Amino acid sequence: MTDACFSRDEENINLKILLAACNAKYIHSNLAVYNLKSCAGKYSPQVVIKEYTINQIRDEILKDIYLEQPDVICFSCYIWNVSFVKELVPDLKKILPDADFWAGGPEVSYDAEKFLRSNPAFSGVMVGEGEETFQELAGHYIEGKPENLKEIRGVAFRNEDKVPDIVHTGWRELMDLSKVPFAYQDLKEFKNRIIYYESSRGCPFSCSYCLSSIDKKLRFRDIELVKKELQFFIDNKVPQVKFVDRTFNCKHDHAMTIWRYITEHDNGVTNFHFEISADLLREEELALMKTMRPGLIQLEIGVQSTNPQTIRAIRRTMDFQKLKGIVDQIHSFGNIHQHLDLIAGLPYEGYESFHKSFCDVYALHPEQFQLGFLKVLKGSHMMEMTEEYKILYKDREPYEVLSTAWLTYGEILRLKMVESMVEVYYNSGQFKNTLVFLEGYFEDPFRMYEALGRFYEKRGYSEISHSRMRRYEILMEFAGEHGEIPLEKLSDVMLLDLYLRENLKSRPAFASDQKPYERTIWTYRKEKKIPKTAHIEVFRDGKITLFDYTDRDPLTNNARLTDITDEVNKNYGNV
Repeated sequence: MTDACFSRDEENINLKILLAACNAKYIHSNLAVYNLKSCAGKYSPQVVIKEYTINQIRDEILKDIYLEQPDVICFSCYIWNVSFVKELVPDLKKILPDADFWAGGPEVSYDAEKFLRSNPAFSGVMVGEGEETFQELAGHYIEGKPENLKEIRGVAFRNEDKVPDIVHTGWRELMDLSKVPFAYQDLKEFKNRIIYYESSRGCPFSCSYCLSSIDKKLRFRDIELVKKELQFFIDNKVPQVKFVDRTFNCKHDHAMTIWRYITEHDNGVTNFHFEISADLLREEELALMKTMRPGLIQLEIGVQSTNPQTIRAIRRTMDFQKLKGIVDQIHSFGNIHQHLDLIAGLPYEGYESFHKSFCDVYALHPEQFQLGFLKVLKGSHMMEMTEEYKILYKDREPYEVLSTAWLTYGEILRLKMVESMVEVYYNSGQFKNTLVFLEGYFEDPFRMYEALGRFYEKRGYSEISHSRMRRYEILMEFAGEHGEIPLEKLSDVMLLDLYLRENLKSRPAFASDQKPYERTIWTYRKEKKIPKTAHIEVFRDGKITLFDYTDRDPLTNNARLTDITDEVNKNYGNV
C-alpha cells in the first residue's frame, strides 16, 4: 500500500470488504462491526461481517475467510483478542497476498505507528471512533473517493519507500451519535447471544484506569430514536439487551426516560443490563425501579475500592455511604439483580485495605460480586503513573498488574485464590445458605474465602474441574478441618441449597436418612395431591419443607419454599 492513487476500474463494484470480529465467547456479539457496516452507506452491500471466537481453531477461521475471497479485511482489536489477531493475520496474508489488512479498536488506536511497525502484515489502522472513517476508507477502495488515504482523517498507514514510513492523519472529531444507523435488522444470527446497544458515548468521570475518561465529549443518542430501537428489541422478545454506556445514569432525564419506557412496554421476557453509578440515583428513579417486573433490569455498579485515598488517587467520584444506602434500598425491592465490582492493585490499596473493601462490599449482598485486577491500559492515566506507583504489569494483554508499591505479587496470588472461591461459591448462587452458615465461624467473610482458597491449594483441588456435588463435598471436607463447625447442621444447610435448585435424582452421602418418614410423607403427598416434581425434605431439626419447582424466584431461580411442619405433624402424626 502507498499513499498514491489506486488504479480503479469497473471491477471494483465486485470488491469485497470483510469486517472480522474475534469475540471472547460465542454468546458475545461485536457491536462495533455492525455499526461500521450500518455506516457504510451505499458501500454496505459490499461489506461482509464475520464473527469468530478466540477459542476457535485457527485453521477454521483461515478457511472461512479464504473462501470469502475478500479484498480488504478489517479486524476489531481489544485486549482479549489482539494476540489472537496478530497471530492469525500473517497466515492470512500468505493465502490472500493481494488483500489489505486493517486493524481498529482501543488496543491499536493509542499506538498505531508502533503497531504497524511490529506487525508488517497489516496495511493500516483506523484510529479511534471508526464509523465515519470506515465509510471513507470503503469509498477509497471501492470507487477511489477519496483518492488518497492522506485525505481520510483518523487513519495510520504504510507510506512505502517514503519518509515518513508511516503516515498518521490524526484523530477524527467525535461524531453525532444519532447519525449512526441502527445496527440490527435481522436477529436470526443473534439467537442465544447477547445483544449490545449504546444510547451514549463518553463518560463524565476521569477514572485513571479507564480509557473512557479520555473522551470528554459525552454524547447522547436522540431519545426518540432510542425508544424506537428499544421497541424493536421488545417486539422481538430479545432475551437480554446489554447497554454499553459507560455511566448510563449520568444524565437523569435520559436514564429516566429509558427506564420508564421499558417499564411501560415490558414484554415479560427481555432483560436490560445497565452500568450505573449508584450514588447518582435519585428518589424518582428508585421509586420507578421498585415497580419493575423482577428481572426486567440488572445493574452493574463499579465500587472499585472503599479506601478514600484510593478513590481520590484514581480520580473517581464516589460516596460509599450514599452508595451503600441506595444498594441496600434496591436490594429491599427484591426485583433487581445487582452486580458490584472491586479492583485489586489500585494505588494506596494494600492487602489489608483490600480486605476491608471486600468486607464493605460483601456486606451489601450483591447477586454478583466481581473481583477484578487492575489492567494498565495504553493511553490511560494509570500508565503514566506506573513509575510513581511502582506498578509492574504484564507486557502482554490484558496488561494485568503484578505488583504495586502497596501490594506484592505474593499477595496478588492470595487474592487470586479469594477471587476464584468467590466465583465458584458466591457468584454461582448455588451455595447461598451454606456460605452464610460457614461465615459465622470465621472472623469475616474475606477470611473464610481466604481459608477456603488455601484448603483448595493444599489438597490440589485448584487445577481440577469439579461437579456441583463435588463442590459441596469439598466444603464438608473443609469444615471437617475446623472442629468448631457442626457437620450435621452444615449438611442440612447444604441440602437446603441443593434442593432449592433441583429435585435431586440421588441423595448426597452427607444427607440424613428419610426412610423413617416415608409413610407419613407419602400419605401427605397423596391427600394433598403433591406432584412428583416437587420435593419434601424432613431436616434433622424436625422442620419439614416443601420445594415447589413450578414456582421459581425470577432472580435466583430457586424453588419456592413452604414450611409444612405444623400441618404434617398436626394431621399426619409427628415425624
